[in-house]
Amino acid sequence: MRVSERQRLEVYIEQLQDTAALNSAILAQYRAACDGDAVRRSHWFGGRYENIYLEPAQVPALAPLLAAAVAGARRFLGAAAPALEARFWFNDMAPGQRTLPHDHDVADELVSAVYYVRVPEDSGELVLEQGPARTVVTPAAGRLVYFRPDVSHEVTQNRSAEHRLSIGMNFVPPQDDAT
Repeated sequence: MRVSERQRLEVYIEQLQDTAALNSAILAQYRAACDGDAVRRSHWFGGRYENIYLEPAQVPALAPLLAAAVAGARRFLGAAAPALEARFWFNDMAPGQRTLPHDHDVADELVSAVYYVRVPEDSGELVLEQGPARTVVTPAAGRLVYFRPDVSHEVTQNRSAEHRLSIGMNFVPPQDDAT
């Protein structure tokens, strides 16, 4: 992680261990499901949908990752953290593409995060900014980066010759499906 001369943001980074098999399974299941009829896409920019939504059943390899991510989000929030559930989407970034500045402060999000599945060299950095604070994170496969939903963030251009795959997440209080 590189921190600029400006004030540092509150960012929590975990490097999960032994993720090669997990990431390979996630990538294979993502590729098998991403062109199907049960895929929802949003945020059209620069010739691609930035967000690709799949159901957990379409990518069963995500289960241990989501459990680890919820635990990490609770650590980020601290001792009084509430129960959380993860909402997720895929971001498949081709060579030459980037993600524009945005935040996730829309509804009941308490924490946002990104997990890196496939990260070719020079495929873009995560830039987080809020007021004078700025943090730049170089991605790595198996890395989870947590931050507050109101923090503006973007991804610089993918200058590699390969696709990069990450998973965006928002953590929210559990929803009561009984209503």
